[in-house]
Amino acid sequence: MAQEHRAEGDQDSRGQEQVLGLVADPDMPTQVGARLSEGVTRWLEERTGLDWVVEVVSEPVAAGESSSERILEGVRRYREQRGWRFAVYLTDLPLLPPGGPLVADVSTRWHAALISVPALGSVLPYRRMRRVLTQVVADLLRGEQEEPDQEQPGRWLAGRTSPVRRSGSTDTRVDVRYTGTRVRGWWRLVTGMVFTNRPWRLLWGLSSALAAALAAAGFGLFTSTVWQVGDVLSPWRAAATSVFAVALMTTWLIASHGLWERIGGSGGAGRRVALLYNTSTIATLVVGVGLLYVTVYAVSFVAALNLLDQQVLASTLGHPSSIGTYARLAWMVASMALIAGALGSGLESDAAVRQAAYGYRERQRRKRKAEEKEAAEDTQRGAAD
Repeated sequence: MAQEHRAEGDQDSRGQEQVLGLVADPDMPTQVGARLSEGVTRWLEERTGLDWVVEVVSEPVAAGESSSERILEGVRRYREQRGWRFAVYLTDLPLLPPGGPLVADVSTRWHAALISVPALGSVLPYRRMRRVLTQVVADLLRGEQEEPDQEQPGRWLAGRTSPVRRSGSTDTRVDVRYTGTRVRGWWRLVTGMVFTNRPWRLLWGLSSALAAALAAAGFGLFTSTVWQVGDVLSPWRAAATSVFAVALMTTWLIASHGLWERIGGSGGAGRRVALLYNTSTIATLVVGVGLLYVTVYAVSFVAALNLLDQQVLASTLGHPSSIGTYARLAWMVASMALIAGALGSGLESDAAVRQAAYGYRERQRRKRKAEEKEAAEDTQRGAAD
């Protein structure tokens, strides 16, 4: 079921208003579209002198598709059904045409465009998104002009959101294409995919692992052997322990919840997509588990300061205790607790953890779209009977 958000100009007369439709994938792209709709409405009214409405619809048009041209065809049909003047599709899928990661495709003939949100990276994503969105809408407006615009199209976009390149396409359905460069563009794409996964939400999805880790931390805080090991642990070994704990939980989450995308004989493009999915999943889990580690460390440090007497600690360690002593102790306790928390992560529901995996979300969207298509066909057959 599509969800809609409408940002309007000052006029209430729908007949005199122009409509820009923003069709967005669920989750992050829908949030981006809703957040930018009012600003884009004002920009359109200032540029054209007309009254505009920006409608945001949450609908996975790209489910099951990997070709930007076929996705644009779906956006065109959606625009025609809705009666919009223009339609722009915001997707969180990575699209990989030859030459670099796709940022945006524009079809002035179809009055439609698409933007790959993760291709914009994780730094100032909303600002970059607004620039790209206004640029593709400007391209659509320019396509309706009989005389060419004096402004050199896309130049300011490439300058301000570099690395982005503007080019044409070999496909007649696409007039303008924006792609990322081969090095920085790929880096932006991966970091954008991680940002789109929203790894900070994984902290609450790992509630069972957090509970197990805090229970283990409580045990470690009152164990003198843990005090002694933490006190003599060198910074390098302490860092190695932290890395091992985070890597162990990340590996456990991937294995126990089936988050790994198989890289098989599906062709070069399929292997690249699977590699991107796996890289973004690992990075998302590392960030989420890292946040879990920081949380357990902070709780352990505060608890150690309040519950462990300095004289008792000094008597056990054989030297006066300080803030550094408590910090090293909390470090050791947090690493030990995270290893124990990896076992608790096996109790998490698949849905809570699999949201960190692009492949899982795409399979769910394909399934929902197939079910909706089947239900629509059943309704048509019932009406015909």
